[in-house]
Amino acid sequence: MIYLDYQATTPIAPEVAVAMRPWLADKFANPHSPSRQGREAAAAIEVARGQVERAIGLPGGSLAFTGSATEALNWALKGSLERAVPGRNRIVTAATEHAAVLDSCEWLAGQGADLTILPVSRDGLIDVELLDRELDERVAIVAVMLVNNEMGVIQPIADIAARAHAVGALMLCDAVQGLGRATIPEGPDLVAVSAHKIHGPKGIGGLWMRSGTEPATLIHGGGQERGLRSGTLSPALCAGFGAAAKLASERDADDKAHVERLWDTGIGVLGDRWTINGSTNERYRGNLNIRREGVDGARLIADLRDIALSLGSACASGSGRPSHVLRALGLTPQQARSSLRIGFGRYTSEAELIDALSRIDSTGRAQESVAA
Repeated sequence: MIYLDYQATTPIAPEVAVAMRPWLADKFANPHSPSRQGREAAAAIEVARGQVERAIGLPGGSLAFTGSATEALNWALKGSLERAVPGRNRIVTAATEHAAVLDSCEWLAGQGADLTILPVSRDGLIDVELLDRELDERVAIVAVMLVNNEMGVIQPIADIAARAHAVGALMLCDAVQGLGRATIPEGPDLVAVSAHKIHGPKGIGGLWMRSGTEPATLIHGGGQERGLRSGTLSPALCAGFGAAAKLASERDADDKAHVERLWDTGIGVLGDRWTINGSTNERYRGNLNIRREGVDGARLIADLRDIALSLGSACASGSGRPSHVLRALGLTPQQARSSLRIGFGRYTSEAELIDALSRIDSTGRAQESVAA
């Protein structure tokens, strides 16, 4: 199996598995217990917290662990609207956001919030002048992701945050695909992250909060996590997240150079026979989202069962509908269905990528000739 679905999830790093193992076996104490073993588990969680905070790299805030980035985004949006001063009930977001943001925003709109969903240009970027026209003193929060999960496009987060702050609004950044892959710029008040996108375990995420911008509590029942979130934390998952974050920081330059080499290799194999969706300049290059006329993406994936890739977001891939992200670029339903998301990273070899893309190209060419 050649694994090219790094946006859906990443292989757990060997170092992460080693860091988690003691907390899955002998060191099983509840970290919220006053026992010696409980205090030891709690100390391990604080070490992990610091490792993730350092990987995020933003000053003046702290991280709360969550069960997922989806929970973190729900908490940030719903809790911020609950804490907003009277008269601030507007949310501004983008059409290419993850479903965790868009669905939460739609739910809030059903509760009376005023929702604005900004379009993006053909390259997937937000028009900041259009954003300016939508910003006023009624906006409570602006939510924009750093690196798009379907096409890798990088939004100008620092600029967006500055514009949000100019009207007194908070800025939420979904950095799930950005942590360990792109620098998280200063500016956001709230940042959502996930462990399993950086070679850590599934089942744990986090919300970084600038001091003074903490959202209202979403989950009640004990306040174990800094009095803001309830539920017993898993020392194993926290330790795994921390180890993955530490490794991402240490390997930052090497990982980025490796991905750049793989991107260049991939473009060379595909040539000009495939069209890249989204900006090729403002982009994380470990995400190669491509399309070709006459290709049926779902059938191509079925024909190449020993290559793991996807049509788009793993959270929406079973819906049967064309990707909302690709449709937001102006692609037709057919163009969206002829698109593939190819994700690679730390453990992808150049030989694997060449083999996989050569076979993808060959299968796509065969489909194109039949369609013609």
